[in-house]
Amino acid sequence: MRGRDEETGEYLGASRSQQRREALEVLALGEKLVELTPAQLERLPVPEALLPHIADTRRITSHIARKRQLAFLAKQMRREDDEALEAIRDALDANSEAARREVAAMHRVERWRERLLEEGDEALSELLAEYPAADRQRLRTLLRNAKEEKARNKPPRAFREIFQLLRELVLEEPGIEEPGVGNRE
Repeated sequence: MRGRDEETGEYLGASRSQQRREALEVLALGEKLVELTPAQLERLPVPEALLPHIADTRRITSHIARKRQLAFLAKQMRREDDEALEAIRDALDANSEAARREVAAMHRVERWRERLLEEGDEALSELLAEYPAADRQRLRTLLRNAKEEKARNKPPRAFREIFQLLRELVLEEPGIEEPGVGNRE
């Protein structure tokens, strides 16, 4: 009997369906790797043997040829250790989580800036209550300058400075780290 232990009757390996699912997961991982920029790819623990195959796949633009090259890349990836592929997956998950946190922080900063420009002193009081380290006088000056710039159709210098100041405040909040930077102690 093929695929079974003759003494116990148990299956020796994974089923064909399971093997196919695993192969498709590796193919999907290969697609993600090909879509990354070279800088992002450098930060991942990708084995050196796979880098030329990833570069070849990126270079090909014809749909069918690219699909064939991607399948070849997946075949080469399946030859690597499971630990290496798992390390790549973990690094990709960590990068995507950090990116989500960064985007959420930027949205929070943008909402604060909009509220400060629309509501004025009421929003400023709330901001100062939430972030006591904020420089009240500098914020007031920047808000006044941003409103003047908008009225005179000038470049939004103060508007950008408000964003930078708020970004520093939000990222200094306990429990929020700057993306790509570990704890600084």
